[in-house]
Amino acid sequence: MPGGSGASGGPGAVRRLPNARLTGLGGGLFSGALMFVLGCLDQLLFEGSLTVYSVLFLPVCVLTGLWVRGAELLAAPVVAPIAFTFGLLPVARSGDGAGERLAGLVTALATQVGWLYAGTLLAGLTVLARGLRRAATRRRTGSPRR
Repeated sequence: MPGGSGASGGPGAVRRLPNARLTGLGGGLFSGALMFVLGCLDQLLFEGSLTVYSVLFLPVCVLTGLWVRGAELLAAPVVAPIAFTFGLLPVARSGDGAGERLAGLVTALATQVGWLYAGTLLAGLTVLARGLRRAATRRRTGSPRR
């Protein structure tokens, strides 16, 4: 509606990320599934570029840290390396045999460990900032811990 305001898209509307609240398991499934899809897309579009895959891992870690429930904040940095490894399955292919694929996965993990640590650190810093903000809000309002 032209000239309107509020959430209907008028001049006063503010675009925000969805206020999703995932459980620890949901955060793990979200990040793992998303990294697997990104790994498949990376394999198709960039022929398995580990750098492209690793750079895409960083926003997934931040989103997981933002969208996990407040009671389960510690889950986000825990599931980040698991999601990274799961998403590497379509990317890190060095052969057809199981041993060759495992060697490719271990090699990819070893060569991309900086990105893995950076994403895990980002998830940790995101949940740390959220936890500090929650604590400050509780102190200010005097509400009990939930």
